[in-house]
Amino acid sequence: MPEVLPQHPLTITAAAAEEIQSMLQHQKEHQGKPLRIYIEKGGCSGMQYGLLFDEVREGDTSWSQHGIDLVIDAISAEVLAGSMVDYSDDLNQGGFKLTNPNAKRSCGCGKSFEV
Repeated sequence: MPEVLPQHPLTITAAAAEEIQSMLQHQKEHQGKPLRIYIEKGGCSGMQYGLLFDEVREGDTSWSQHGIDLVIDAISAEVLAGSMVDYSDDLNQGGFKLTNPNAKRSCGCGKSFEV
């Protein structure tokens, strides 16, 4: 019988993983730390996304994807379930972009949302 792998709360693209690896190479103080993906109150739509290199905390879900160690807290995992983190170096809309299928409304900048 094939092994059933657990579903990850969200996915990152290869482009996002490549940029994260580049950041880790230039920021030696963060090497060995997973990337935390989270939500918090703020922004023009009520909630905003956040990314930071952090430690694993009790109650977190952690996994690896494209060679990147990721971590997420339970509340963020619920709100971000099925989301995708991508990266673009486009001059006008460059940077990390999170696509969240649970967001009912997003602001124009794409950094904040409402569920």
